[in-house]
Amino acid sequence: MKLVPLDDKVVVKQAEAEEKTKSGIILTESSKEKPQYADVIAVGPGGVVDGKEVKMQVKVGDRVIYTKYAGTNVKLGDEEYVIVKQGDILAIVED
Repeated sequence: MKLVPLDDKVVVKQAEAEEKTKSGIILTESSKEKPQYADVIAVGPGGVVDGKEVKMQVKVGDRVIYTKYAGTNVKLGDEEYVIVKQGDILAIVED
């Protein structure tokens, strides 16, 4: 199975939470904060959304930063994904 987003939706996979702090303190599961950056797995076609033309600005493989409480969490098999609107993506991270 695979996720195929509709309209201006984007499927992302969150980056792994840090296992330890910069100073070397190992974090427990409950104290790890989920990162707000993720890798784009699938992108919807865009089109007309709420009466406005939406052009998709992200592509599969981009690493993005999205708003903290955005999206819907989805578990497919053993993998967890988040489906967000393109408008909830704040930036593309470039090397």
